[in-house]
Amino acid sequence: MKDRIISVDIFRGLTIALMILVNTPGTWEYVFPPLRHAEWHGYTPTDLVFPFFLFIVGTSIVFAYRNKVPNTATYRKISVRTLKLLGLGLFLGAFTISFPFIKDFAEIRFPGVLQRIGVVFFFAAVLFLNFNWKVILGITITILVGYWVWLGFIPLNGEVPTFERAPNNWANFVDLQVFGTHMYKEDYDPEGLLSTFPSIASSLLGIFTGLILISQRAKKELLLLLLGIFMLLLGYIWDLAFPINKALWSSSFVLVTAGWANIFLALIYYLTDVKGIQFGSIFKYTGANAITVYFLSSFVTKLFYSIQVEEGLSLHGWIYKNIYVHSFLSGEVSSLLYGLSVMGFYLLLALFMYRRKIFIKV
Repeated sequence: MKDRIISVDIFRGLTIALMILVNTPGTWEYVFPPLRHAEWHGYTPTDLVFPFFLFIVGTSIVFAYRNKVPNTATYRKISVRTLKLLGLGLFLGAFTISFPFIKDFAEIRFPGVLQRIGVVFFFAAVLFLNFNWKVILGITITILVGYWVWLGFIPLNGEVPTFERAPNNWANFVDLQVFGTHMYKEDYDPEGLLSTFPSIASSLLGIFTGLILISQRAKKELLLLLLGIFMLLLGYIWDLAFPINKALWSSSFVLVTAGWANIFLALIYYLTDVKGIQFGSIFKYTGANAITVYFLSSFVTKLFYSIQVEEGLSLHGWIYKNIYVHSFLSGEVSSLLYGLSVMGFYLLLALFMYRRKIFIKV
């Protein structure tokens, strides 16, 4: 068996590239619908991106820890990496360009993308080290069913709970009670506390894919494809009772996104690892420094929005207005071109780092 499975690296890098693209439009006023998140229930292609990354975190854990023993040294490495991710995420949430470079405490957002990656990585890695696939499957099912029961059937303040964005939604209620003003919105956070549990399940489902990829099975791509279709069907059936919803990270959302992840990964695996077709190397390079590239893109974007060039116009806005906005282009096209330029810059940065053998492990 090959030392590395190219498709996993490509999938990881492609996911990071898409995260950068959907996070950095020229203006949020003009964005093509597929590049927006769903308003609440349902999903768009953009809603697949983050769960894809958590899924591939689980797959990567299999390759990184399959020969590790659950001892103090291993747990220390897992804990250090988790703390680094949490620290970087909190830094992004707290940083401001004006002295003393830290927001007022009440304005700091505690949850975030990197924080969620860190927590999910920690629990998925520990579970993988200590349990076989049958126990992990049981834990995954328990999380998904338990989350559905909690949000859908346990009364909240004497009222029937709802899956809508409302005070009697358990996920919204818990986030507001725990985080208060330290949230993305005043009544919910897409990386909230309760929704962290099913996001761990997203990564655990990625572990099963990793186990398939390291196995001696024939036609792995077919097995991944069938597994993906099964998850999609199960997710859509569950959607009838527990709507597909990224903000809640609903159980049906976990299954649907993991289903698509398996399908796309099966295709990439077949083309690259089975047929040996050379493509997507730029994404492989990005995948080699995935967290570093994502953090830099987030930090620089925050700087560009913070630096004021003219009255009421940030550096981001000035670049967009003077380079990308033209009378012969629609607002959506101009906004997309800006996002593609930003994504292209970080892909080239990843290529430069890869060729210089610069690998920053977070």
